[in-house]
Amino acid sequence: MLEIDLDALAGNWQALRAVHKGAVSAVLKANAYGIGAEHAATRLFHEGCRHFFVAHLEEAIAIRGKVPGALLAVLNGLLPGTESAYLEHDITPVIGSLADLARWSAKARELGCKLPALLHIDTGMARLGLDAAETATLTDEPQRLDPITLRYVMTHLVSAECPNDLINTMQRDRFRLVCEKLPASARSLANSSGIFLGTSFASELARPGAALYGVNPTPGGPNPMQPVVRLRGQVLQVRAVKPGESVGYNGIWTAQRPSRIATVGIGYADGWLRSLSGRGTAFFDGRPVPLVGRVSMDLTTFDITDHPDITPGAWLEFIGPHCPVDDVAAAAGTNGYEILTSLGRRYARIVHGA
Repeated sequence: MLEIDLDALAGNWQALRAVHKGAVSAVLKANAYGIGAEHAATRLFHEGCRHFFVAHLEEAIAIRGKVPGALLAVLNGLLPGTESAYLEHDITPVIGSLADLARWSAKARELGCKLPALLHIDTGMARLGLDAAETATLTDEPQRLDPITLRYVMTHLVSAECPNDLINTMQRDRFRLVCEKLPASARSLANSSGIFLGTSFASELARPGAALYGVNPTPGGPNPMQPVVRLRGQVLQVRAVKPGESVGYNGIWTAQRPSRIATVGIGYADGWLRSLSGRGTAFFDGRPVPLVGRVSMDLTTFDITDHPDITPGAWLEFIGPHCPVDDVAAAAGTNGYEILTSLGRRYARIVHGA
């Protein structure tokens, strides 16, 4: 069972606004990090959010009706042939190359009007955005932007969760210099962790993602965000295992004592990662229950020998107050982003605060 707390989501957005001291958007890509983009968009729009980002055009079209009149932007750029769809649904492209710019400008000239866009400058990530050569071309020929109403110039921080990493200040300074050479425009700099890097990383619009959903944007310190997701799994069967008997695929765990093993109907097809095999922990009544054996597609097994109250039908906490998403991620050798975005569609979902 997957429970989503939209009140906590809204509280996190408001908390990020208080820290940033400026406009704060909501990144809703990957189905709002697994919690449900339509629910998240509706609640955050109700809270007053008026800037939304997704990765793909299809994601934007799906939630356009939930955020009427708001800026709804697609981070992955303007794919050839999609220009009309952007216009039809009032969606704003994030221009990430001179080719993107040329296509959007051509559409503006065809229509005889300026068209809105964001401009993405790559300052170190080397994924999307105008690279150094394209940026130099554009700053030398700023008239290329004449057909565009530039809503924001943006960049994306490489290592904002590591406040002492010098690349943060390098990117900030590089971005400032580029913006000074471009036509005056509002800027968008900080992501979730960037919001906590200090006032020199503030801009006209921050773009938090994972922090909205309860992932700690300040690793190594207390989490300033509220948990949004609670995941529980129900025990299907309990069986006795003798010393020397193994559990699960490949027999990676062997009982060292007479043991009770609970099988829960959650597996890697539901986003409970296989890397948690032999490393994960659930909780029952506030007490840890070790995951034993291999996580399989639909099932996971736990040693409940020290938990006589656990019987078929009992619920174990997989993500929640006793096992935050960041702790689950650490056990899995990944980050909270992957844990949330991997959550599958088979869970019964309960949405609070809708």
